[in-house]
Amino acid sequence: MKTRSFISPTLLALIAIALWATLALLGLSLKHIPPFLLTGIALLMGSIPAWPFYKEWKVSFFVLALGIYGLFGFHFLLFIALRHAPPVEANLVNYLWPLGIVVLSPLFLPNTRLTGTHVLAACMGFSGAVMAILGEDLLKFGWHGIAAKGFAWGYLPAAGSAFIWASYSLLSKRLASQGRGFPTSAIGLFGLVSGVLSLLCHAVLEPHTSIPQSDWALLAMMGLGPLGLAFYVWDAALKRGDARQIGILSYITPLASTVLLLVFTGRHFDWHIAVAIVLILGAAILGSIKKV
Repeated sequence: MKTRSFISPTLLALIAIALWATLALLGLSLKHIPPFLLTGIALLMGSIPAWPFYKEWKVSFFVLALGIYGLFGFHFLLFIALRHAPPVEANLVNYLWPLGIVVLSPLFLPNTRLTGTHVLAACMGFSGAVMAILGEDLLKFGWHGIAAKGFAWGYLPAAGSAFIWASYSLLSKRLASQGRGFPTSAIGLFGLVSGVLSLLCHAVLEPHTSIPQSDWALLAMMGLGPLGLAFYVWDAALKRGDARQIGILSYITPLASTVLLLVFTGRHFDWHIAVAIVLILGAAILGSIKKV
């Protein structure tokens, strides 16, 4: 499974971002399905496009462990966080992963340095994510009201999930730059194993649930989109592009996700969405400046 060389890494990253932006809306439509069951089925479906390329799945144990660490570890910790912390705030902590990709790049990738421009753009992007996710609470309660909710231990696994996705993305790129990378089709193997592990978690941690026939079309959309194709194009984008710039672009995800939710739920746009758009687009433009 190979991506066309004429597709730029930025475009590939934007495709992944667009697909991930639909995840919250699909998740809202399927919120009656326990999260591990939902993720397990979706990951298994997402692995299907790579099944014809199973002969390319011959990867080392380290690479397989890295793939499981990324796909399963990320979702496992995120679900633990959502169980033990306010979901909106936990989701925001989880969106530290684009910032992690930017600031951790010099630690994981040789011959990569962090410039003030990248740091500023990453901070602008995170500020935009804060506005997109917390904007309505800011209107109602202000910063003091949000802070008054206090610390929940679930924020720790939320931060852990952010670190996992950032480090998984950077390690994948590092292996590719060292000539030890895995083919993008191997994402199918990662998704298959991670899906099975998610279903095992469902069997142990969640009540048995039957899925209505009407939900399977939405499950297919989730599996083939944000939990399928998105992982393949993300892998190709990171391996071919600048991780710092792609990390900054990733802050479009929470903004686009919030906008989609507003559109499809019929809620009106507030000032915080406009501020988030300015901050995130500004960060993307700033981060696109070519620097070593």
